[in-house]
Amino acid sequence: MPLRVGIVTAAHLHVWSYIHGFRKHPETELVGVWDHDEARGKEFAAKTELPFVDDLDALLNQVDAVAIVSENKRHAELTAKAAAKGKHVLCEKPLVTNEDEAKIMMEAVERSGIKLMTAFPCRYSPAFQRLIDRVKAGEIGKIRAICATNRGRCPFGWFVEPEKSGGGAMIDHVVHVTDLLRVLLQEEPARVQAQIGNNVYGNEWDDTAMVTIEFPSGIFATLDSSWSRPATYKTWGDVTMNVVGENGVIELDMFGPAVDVYSLEGTTHTNAGYGSDLDAMLVEDFIRCVIDDTPSPIDLHAGLQAARVAIAGYQSVRAAQPVAI
Repeated sequence: MPLRVGIVTAAHLHVWSYIHGFRKHPETELVGVWDHDEARGKEFAAKTELPFVDDLDALLNQVDAVAIVSENKRHAELTAKAAAKGKHVLCEKPLVTNEDEAKIMMEAVERSGIKLMTAFPCRYSPAFQRLIDRVKAGEIGKIRAICATNRGRCPFGWFVEPEKSGGGAMIDHVVHVTDLLRVLLQEEPARVQAQIGNNVYGNEWDDTAMVTIEFPSGIFATLDSSWSRPATYKTWGDVTMNVVGENGVIELDMFGPAVDVYSLEGTTHTNAGYGSDLDAMLVEDFIRCVIDDTPSPIDLHAGLQAARVAIAGYQSVRAAQPVAI
């Protein structure tokens, strides 16, 4: 019997990647779509040729698992509803935007025993895996510092409405690299100092963010998590890491390889990406952990720890000083 999956809102653009991953997998069946924004949900359902279910409980009663792809502020509430019915959850990042939401999510997952997986596809990057191998092999000696970026185009829409997103560029882009740092260094962030600005678009929300993350070992990482790429930029953005060791440096450009297409249409060229489909690998791992009853590869703790760096970042901005996690 296939794993029956429901899509819980079509708020985030990543929903298209998840639909693709579930649809092409031989062991899953997409059951339908629910969205509190009925117009958005019905439009998405029509485009994907899936049934629109106008009641969340009705959808949950038909599935084994859900992909929660809502506005950030709804993640905890929707996870709690799915968990109460024993449904496994693949949840878009950031998992939460404050500690109250974190408490709701922790209690729901622990009480129900469901599997929750955080959507951190960058973990599956072959380039990142190679970086880990090189570090473990001792090629640059002990790590001293890391300089990273996760810059992108501004997605606008609800992303720039803090009451729905929980912030701006910092909460959107800090979490991916934070997760990679935790995996690479095998230790938890200890202290965060951040500065934000509205230097690109000049609105009330932050489009520019610079974050310094300190670890117990003394290693520190700097991260540019800004929405600083213009609409004409060839890709959505980047993920880069320069890992500085006592004997050398390793440079990572996660999405560097490209096939660039130039045509008479449009205002710039387009990037026809190739290589590994990280979102598909993420979905595959979620499916496997549910079907095989194995631990979630990117669990609740991983998602919360990454979110807490962004939360501490905003606290640091308000206090104008470093904040302990």
